[in-house]
Amino acid sequence: MKRLRQIVTKAVVAKGKKRTESSEVMRPPNTPTSILGCWVINHHYSAKKVGKFVEVSGKFDVNVWYAYNNHSKTAVYTETIPYKDRIKLHYRDEEIIDSNDVHVRVLQQPNCIEAIISQRGDSFNVVIEREFLVEVIGETKVVVSVHPIEFEEEWNFKDDDNDESSSSSSSSSDFDYKNKESKDDSSSFQ
Repeated sequence: MKRLRQIVTKAVVAKGKKRTESSEVMRPPNTPTSILGCWVINHHYSAKKVGKFVEVSGKFDVNVWYAYNNHSKTAVYTETIPYKDRIKLHYRDEEIIDSNDVHVRVLQQPNCIEAIISQRGDSFNVVIEREFLVEVIGETKVVVSVHPIEFEEEWNFKDDDNDESSSSSSSSSDFDYKNKESKDDSSSFQ
């Protein structure tokens, strides 16, 4: 027991992952005839730790390109969608010093997986998927083994007695004492 020490260090103390599919209803100004495309842009988010959860709050723009007026005209309808995802944290150790340092990695940017015209025909039903991985960085204890000061790992030295006499005469002439460096880069330690 005398040779063990505890070190307090920062490490990942909790993780969480969540995939979300949300259905959004969007009402364009014109009655749509068909959907020509849908894409999601301008994703912004922030995260904070709340108890044993991380709340990721953000927003993104959904753009729906659609035809209207009996397929004679097209337009793009854009709407900003806010969201809040609660991600449950899983702790590996029980004894941790609590922290609010949260790192978020987006595994799947918000993406449209389905866009259809509603049965009434006046709006879009858009399904958006997204996935996050969150990590909480906190202080934890690590136990290390301590060796005496005299301890040093073993070194393997090659016996270069033959090379020592020939290299000593040439190395003194190739050394610049003002700049303290060798003029010839080929004579390096081997």
